[in-house]
Amino acid sequence: MYIHELQDWPRFRWDREGLTEPLAAVRHRQGRLIGRMEALGFNLRQEAVLHTLTADVLKSSEIEGEKLDAEQVRSSIARRLGMDIGALKPADRHVEGIVEMMLDATRHYDQPLTADRLFSWHASLFPAGRSGMTRIRVGAWRDDSTGPMTVVSGPVGKEHVHFEAPAAARLDREMQAFLDWFNAHADIDPVLKAGLAHLWFVTIHPFDDGNGRLARAIADMALAGSENSPQRFYSMSAQIRPERAAYYDILEQTQKGRIDITPWMDWFLGCLGRAIDGAQTTLAAVLAKARFWEAIAGVAINERQRLVLNRLLDGFEGKLTTSKYAKLTQCSQDTALRDILSLVECSILIRNPEGGRSTSYTLVTAAPLTSVDVVPHQGHQPLRRRGAEGV
Repeated sequence: MYIHELQDWPRFRWDREGLTEPLAAVRHRQGRLIGRMEALGFNLRQEAVLHTLTADVLKSSEIEGEKLDAEQVRSSIARRLGMDIGALKPADRHVEGIVEMMLDATRHYDQPLTADRLFSWHASLFPAGRSGMTRIRVGAWRDDSTGPMTVVSGPVGKEHVHFEAPAAARLDREMQAFLDWFNAHADIDPVLKAGLAHLWFVTIHPFDDGNGRLARAIADMALAGSENSPQRFYSMSAQIRPERAAYYDILEQTQKGRIDITPWMDWFLGCLGRAIDGAQTTLAAVLAKARFWEAIAGVAINERQRLVLNRLLDGFEGKLTTSKYAKLTQCSQDTALRDILSLVECSILIRNPEGGRSTSYTLVTAAPLTSVDVVPHQGHQPLRRRGAEGV
């Protein structure tokens, strides 16, 4: 029997005492990371949010086997955050829709989750009304007109059914119960609420497709509520992506198990802890930039110099010359040279060995920092399913 067929569904149980220690550990990591980010200036915090949300959108789609254009995603998020990141790459409406859905979930975490809001998110995920080549119901619960909602893997004729969702006739009742619970002030830690919401929603599987991404967006919404902040500095999806096989396995085991969901909650807390720890790597460039500006806090820097130094910290292509400096800051060659020599005198820039017209300059730091690292699509292949995401 699937979990939604059990007599006690959806009266979930878990070992509260057994989860006390891992929950406290995650809450401690959460607090430390947020405290560290709040110590940064506004611009660096915004940059950290841009890094995190970009990774979150990319990885949540990769979990389902879809690879988005990273620059389109980054540009779309930057526009919505009102950030100036230089040349913005136009994003197609599919990317814009995914970004819009994710930002609505996290920036408006304190607003009720309703059926209409979910329908709007779903329509944003599938602006053309299709999943691949297949037409699907958009902005409405599935009707199972082509058969039960199942998640399968394996070649045609040898499919293995991992999960079968509740029948479409139950969806109105099931989703109302879920939404009532989610919007109520339940006696549950908000982090545990995120884990339970993720499992509950993906088990109901109310849409023809997109259920996995929507479940992760709902979990992110609950996590934003746990911090009482729309700013995101870590990504569950970015951590689930390399653990995708384990993610699918624990979901399948839970959905074929008992109403006691302790193993799922324990896995969710562990994955969340690893996501928070992983933020140190994802945000390394932002944190290094913060350390750089702290180190030169006593040096008088004009706006032209600040602009160029930030470009160098972000990973400047090629070598910095007076010509490039003048072009970037729209100043004269003489002004560019004076600015550069001032930074050399302060030991912020160093002159490279080549001279003459080839004279170039480098930051007196480690190698230039880069933006969000996008892991190539590899490893465990996504499950094949009839209009479904997640198990």
